[in-house]
Amino acid sequence: MLLKVLFVAALLIVFVPPVRRFVFYLLVGRQLVKEQRRATERPPPVREGETRVVPTPARGGGPPLKGGEYVDYEEVK
Repeated sequence: MLLKVLFVAALLIVFVPPVRRFVFYLLVGRQLVKEQRRATERPPPVREGETRVVPTPARGGGPPLKGGEYVDYEEVK
């Protein structure tokens, strides 16, 4: 009797996709969802030598900036 029940349960898990998805969610899914949520909450690490650009908020009342300051440079060979 027990062997028949286990056989039917195994067939359901193997051949019925909704049952398979549910069993997978019970075994792995909750942990996977927790890890994804934790990964999106923490900021990405800043590696050494990496350039980060932080956008500045738009100025409301001042005139728009035109051009910029010229900076001399030397070519290094």
